[in-house]
Amino acid sequence: MADDSIHIANARLRDGTLVDIEIVDGRISGLHTASATATPSHDLQEWLVLPALAEPHAHLDKALTADLVPNPAGDLAGAIDAWTAAAATGVITFDGSVQRCEAALRKLVLSGVTAVRTHVNVGDGFGLEAIRAVRVAAERLEQVIDVQIVALMISPMVGHAGAGNRRALADAIDTGIDLVGGCPHLESNGPAMIEVALDAAADAGVDVDLHVDEVLDASMLTLRDLARAVLNRGFEHRVAASHCVSLGMQGPAVQAEVSALVAEAGIAVIALPQTNLFLQARDIPTAPPRGLTAVDALRDARALVAAGGDNVQDPFNTVGRSDPLETAALMVMAGHQTPDDALAMVSANARQVLGLGEASLGPGDIADFVALDATTARQAIADAPAGRKVFKAGRLVAETSVAATVHS
Repeated sequence: MADDSIHIANARLRDGTLVDIEIVDGRISGLHTASATATPSHDLQEWLVLPALAEPHAHLDKALTADLVPNPAGDLAGAIDAWTAAAATGVITFDGSVQRCEAALRKLVLSGVTAVRTHVNVGDGFGLEAIRAVRVAAERLEQVIDVQIVALMISPMVGHAGAGNRRALADAIDTGIDLVGGCPHLESNGPAMIEVALDAAADAGVDVDLHVDEVLDASMLTLRDLARAVLNRGFEHRVAASHCVSLGMQGPAVQAEVSALVAEAGIAVIALPQTNLFLQARDIPTAPPRGLTAVDALRDARALVAAGGDNVQDPFNTVGRSDPLETAALMVMAGHQTPDDALAMVSANARQVLGLGEASLGPGDIADFVALDATTARQAIADAPAGRKVFKAGRLVAETSVAATVHS
């Protein structure tokens, strides 16, 4: 073993095999039959090892504010109104935002997340304080988790009324944000807003991640507009569409047609079960829709589908544990995906959405992984064991130990 290598002993792979993992320069150099002869850097004691989890859609600027910013209505409009009022009246402070962002990031790392993409509100009158707060928190933890920032533009973005918000976007881009975001389905002219976002991203040389069709209204389908715009322009940067709820309300033929366009355009779709289950269908007392996108149709079309936790303990979702295994469990229960497919949506697929290198426990892969006190992926998703060890580039960056006793 080279002097600069890391030796991880007694790791259980998903097929049950026990191996030792050799890591050199932050990458896996080999997997070998578990041996008691080598002196390990870490002994995982036969815990299950899974690829590092990733969070492709978060709102760190809002995280952990459920008690501070209540949403009595419980729906999306109520959440937006509550947050807007809190921001306008000074309830949300810079120092408080930094503290909550850092706490939210720590919760993610402890869950096994080594990369996160967060949407941060940007708009006329909001300034760039939220972006600055997220950056401060991210810098404090830059050795343990990678953070991508999306400028989530406030509507309107088009016409005379959107001039101030477009200036705010330009200011955000000047600070070096990673992606352009926004909500075309909230605009009076969704296709025009898509063009604004794509223009801004192309000029800045950054990717795009839009909130798309976060409604149950089947007559709204801006996802199709987005796919056509990307194809017509030959847009060269990565594009993601988050939510895409109304696609799940379409008939099979429309789902297949739009999914094929999405796949052709290379758009990644991020399903967000927690917040969509929380916010959607509150006014539908009988057989309420689940509020999820058409996952099966998208996958049948070979579109890239990931899943994220979205809002965590804020006005948009008053619960949530910052644990992608919770997201995976909901994709199994509400989205009817297999445990293996659900796990991929919060690990390998999520990393692909974020444009990150492969971390699937193969030779040459980035050595980002999480070890859990479980024996199978299905059990890990079902139990979400608290006992975990999180490795980034082969370095142990977080661990949780649990002692459990039943006194009979």
